[in-house]
Amino acid sequence: MKSKKTYPVVLSIAGSDSSGGAGIQADLKTFSALGVYGATAITAITAQNTIGVHSQLAIAPQMVYDQIMAVVEDLRPSFVKIGMLSNAEIVHAVAEALGKFSLNIVLDPVIVSTSGHRLLSLEAEETLKKELLPLSTLITPNLPEMRALTGTSLSSAEEKECAARRLMEYGAKAILLKGGHEDGDTKTDILYTASPNGILSRTFSSETIATKNTHGTGCTLSAAITAYMARGLSMEDAIEEAKKYITEAIRAGADISVGNGFGPVNHSFNPLKMIINEIG
Repeated sequence: MKSKKTYPVVLSIAGSDSSGGAGIQADLKTFSALGVYGATAITAITAQNTIGVHSQLAIAPQMVYDQIMAVVEDLRPSFVKIGMLSNAEIVHAVAEALGKFSLNIVLDPVIVSTSGHRLLSLEAEETLKKELLPLSTLITPNLPEMRALTGTSLSSAEEKECAARRLMEYGAKAILLKGGHEDGDTKTDILYTASPNGILSRTFSSETIATKNTHGTGCTLSAAITAYMARGLSMEDAIEEAKKYITEAIRAGADISVGNGFGPVNHSFNPLKMIINEIG
């Protein structure tokens, strides 16, 4: 009798980007490029392109809940990536569904788009902190998102650590503060984790690439971290490999023209074969 086989399954809970560079589309491209099977629960539909977000429509919270339950109960993903959640009702629906299972969750708190369009309501920010942070294995805010969530200016290393501590007080276990918005020749992300002796930190740096094609970089990085963890890497190793992946994806798409604004990265610059695992 032949042994059964399966793929590592990863669920993305996020909004749809009609231009294909961010959100659900970026997540699925990243999962495929890194050799894991991607499933989705769509939270919102956006009409957007490389120039900006023209409009958005939130999906009914019950439908978001039903999508998650349908995927988790059948496909049994062990890793979940969360992106755009739009409003407090959707945040609550996601937390209610995921709270029924023991899953590894990477939360990318999408608050404002690259073009400056708000993608998460102020009320939803508070609900996210209270209901989703305690469920998450890792959260991956960029600097503007971290400022919004903590009310901290992040102008020094001490303020950044203080902000991380504030999120840990809500139950966050690990925070990767993304430094893509900072100037300089390198982009440095900082991982904060709690320990009995206080907060530990580790930095991950990469070369700054001169290009405007950075649409969806945050979605892609968090999706890559999730994919690498699903492939069996530790959190820190997954972050290190994901950092390399997004850097090379930006480099590979740096001089490609897609649209008239912030173009996408090249997700498929060096795709990996799909992992196949034995069952039993």
